[in-house]
Amino acid sequence: MSQHTGPARGAFPELKLEKKAPKNAQALLIAAFKGEEGIELPGTSLLKSAALREAYESLIAVGATGKANEVTRIPAPKKAEVDSIIAVGLGDAEDLDAETLRRAAGSAARSISKVEEVATSLGDFGIAPTVEGLILGGYKFQGLRSKPGKDSEQPAAFTVVAEKSAREEFEAAKITAESVVIARDLVNTPSNLLYPESYADFLSAQAKEVGLEVEILDEKALQKQGFGGITAVGRGSARPPRLVRLSWNPKKAKKHVALVGKGITFDTGGISLKPGSGMWDMISDMGGSAAMAASIIAAAKLNLPVKITATLPLAENMPGDNATRPGDVITHYGGITSEVLNTDAEGRLVLADAIARASEDKPDFLIETATLTGAQMVALGGRTAGVMGSEDFRDRMASIGREVGENAWAMPLLEEHDESVKSASADIRNINAKREGGMEYAGTYLKHFVGEGIEWAHIDVAGPSFNTTGAYGYTPKMGTGVPTRTVIAALCEIAESK
Repeated sequence: MSQHTGPARGAFPELKLEKKAPKNAQALLIAAFKGEEGIELPGTSLLKSAALREAYESLIAVGATGKANEVTRIPAPKKAEVDSIIAVGLGDAEDLDAETLRRAAGSAARSISKVEEVATSLGDFGIAPTVEGLILGGYKFQGLRSKPGKDSEQPAAFTVVAEKSAREEFEAAKITAESVVIARDLVNTPSNLLYPESYADFLSAQAKEVGLEVEILDEKALQKQGFGGITAVGRGSARPPRLVRLSWNPKKAKKHVALVGKGITFDTGGISLKPGSGMWDMISDMGGSAAMAASIIAAAKLNLPVKITATLPLAENMPGDNATRPGDVITHYGGITSEVLNTDAEGRLVLADAIARASEDKPDFLIETATLTGAQMVALGGRTAGVMGSEDFRDRMASIGREVGENAWAMPLLEEHDESVKSASADIRNINAKREGGMEYAGTYLKHFVGEGIEWAHIDVAGPSFNTTGAYGYTPKMGTGVPTRTVIAALCEIAESK
């Protein structure tokens, strides 16, 4: 039996855009609304009026209501030339928005368990959310099984029926969704396969395919150049750390955006060891770096006219005999010293180095994301990211997150933390002595490493990046890819700004 290497890859639906439904389609996916007197079916080019009426009567007979995300499959009318009709509910027509459509398309794609060709007219209500919902909702993480299971089935293939004028929007949405898939695959990969060296090699190969410049610093280079945070976290592991820098440099770029993402490939907590229960979810502690890598890859595929540099610190936090101890003082890249009171607050240590390095390039904007604090989930739950940083840019990033369906909320950096972050034996310390405001304290710590005059945002996605409950809408269990779509949307907005 061959040895598995590299990221474990999931499967996702193939999509194409056509003006008419293909002759080999086995099913039609249509929209349904919840009206005051029951289910309502809007007109669709996929069904003639008589067939649509027959489908409507069949849906009523089986109790379909058209409520949001309800998926109902019925035998197709004889003249429809397909085997079945799949109606997905969009709720009240007056309340329909992009996120409702995205979730409904995802629910429909996830419900189709067998491989088949499906033509859909959901694009009539929005091309981009339909495409994103189908790909992300139909995503299946197959894992590493010796025998194929249900998740090993290939997802259905979808034809989005729309005019050729929708081609550009279709392709952009496809690139965005498929980039989220890259992030999900990385997050879902076990840590014995995804560790700093193998992760760096994968990112390098992916980056070169789309024309990104790549720089990788190994443990010797990190030590020599003074990346004290990254080396402090990685020194307890037999698998040494890496720093990956990916760069997109289009000729006509007017703005420069720095991306930074936490890449802890596994987090035991180090000497400050985590409890054993649930530690297996720490394969996801590199979700921030995965999202940022996926975002810059998407930017290259979209050919965005903005300069982008992604700085990704990769390390494994282990309690080895050379591990950093609580009470140790380290020197970050750029010279700031930090007292490490808790080795399980390691993400901010590697991010501090990466932010300091990214700031040297004097970008206009710096966006950083991380699965950073349990306090984020206490404050905002498992589905809403906390966003801190420069007030205007922070607010805009949170707003963009909500616009694309990756819920986010702006949070303040607290005045009292400016004093409590100070240390008696170093410039700053990596945890607070109190429990209150843990998410904001981490933001205050990171603020010390952001260069002067740089608009910046820190996005804490400890909960949203990894779904430990059941699948819903277009969100699967395990890796979600959050906040990839938020970052891509922000990059597009910056690229279009004057």
